[in-house]
Amino acid sequence: MRRTFERLITKLLHLVLLSSLWTFSATAHEVTPTVADFRVDGDQLYFELRMNVEAFVAEIDLDGLADTDESDASDSYDRLRAMDASKLEPLVREFAPRWLDSVSIEAGARLQMHFEGARIPVVGNPELPRTSIILFTAEIPQGAGSLKIGWPAGAGGLVLRQQGVEEPYTGYLQGGESSPAIPLRGGAALGPMATFQSYIPVGFDHILPKGLDHILFVLGLYFLSSRLRPLIWQISAFTLAHTVTLALGASGMVKVDPGIVEPLIAASITFVALENVFVRRLHPWRPVVVFGFGLLHGLGFASVLGEFGLPGGQFLSALLGFNIGVELGQLTVVALAFLTVGLWFRNKPWYRGRIAIPASIVIALVGAYWFVERVL
Repeated sequence: MRRTFERLITKLLHLVLLSSLWTFSATAHEVTPTVADFRVDGDQLYFELRMNVEAFVAEIDLDGLADTDESDASDSYDRLRAMDASKLEPLVREFAPRWLDSVSIEAGARLQMHFEGARIPVVGNPELPRTSIILFTAEIPQGAGSLKIGWPAGAGGLVLRQQGVEEPYTGYLQGGESSPAIPLRGGAALGPMATFQSYIPVGFDHILPKGLDHILFVLGLYFLSSRLRPLIWQISAFTLAHTVTLALGASGMVKVDPGIVEPLIAASITFVALENVFVRRLHPWRPVVVFGFGLLHGLGFASVLGEFGLPGGQFLSALLGFNIGVELGQLTVVALAFLTVGLWFRNKPWYRGRIAIPASIVIALVGAYWFVERVL
């Protein structure tokens, strides 16, 4: 009876792993946050959104979504994503005024927003989201000293950045949230502790649920051995490395083309997973190799942090908060893997053959798929 139960569990795990191969192989449409830059010139508010406008036109609910392929409207999104800018622009012009009603901007009273136009790039790689720029304007009532911005539910994350003033406000809103009152003359910049706290969920969110490539890399580290010591050595090397390049990349001291970094990150996933198949224990070279791959992943983290923008004067606080969020996300991945398979099966003689190796093979196949996709 006990052996029958164990066989049933391992078969279920294999089915989960195989289904994961299909799920993770279709992750080219990663959801990215909208970035809003706003400034006031005289009595005019200029509100510029850098956004994946196809996802909005397709009416995808972006709250908590990691990939557009998970939405029922993914087919519509894919068609819009492949559409020439000249054909997409009329659809955006029709959509934008209607959607404006869901965005709340108040300065004493609710402002009447006006759609001014859209700049839509040409179609590049249709497997990657393109960033369009949408411009809105509104008239600020005389005597208004601050404004409050409400981001609609279903719109996903919003990076909100004030421009043209000293000590500008920088914040991050989820769908359905509102900003605090933001002084029009500036002075609302977050302090060190508030900045630190606000960037922790940004880093965590980039791992869970959105960092599928980083999740697979961490799982590749996990499945080398069921013992704690090899995992600690690898995680420590990986953390140290990506912290270094995250800081260098976010500060602008190091810049590497994402077209180079992203395929190499995929290759790193394949390497650690295949090594799990042929190596039974931690060898001295493994932490060194993991350290090298950590440098690549740090550059990937830096590009994400660059999309959000770092608040002036609070670079270190934001960087530390983001990095701690990333670490908490990675530790959560390890904890979930341990609670799912490690806690119950790691001491079984068949653990490596029935769980660790099949899991590593699936991870390697996904990494190889991503490598080819990102190169081509």
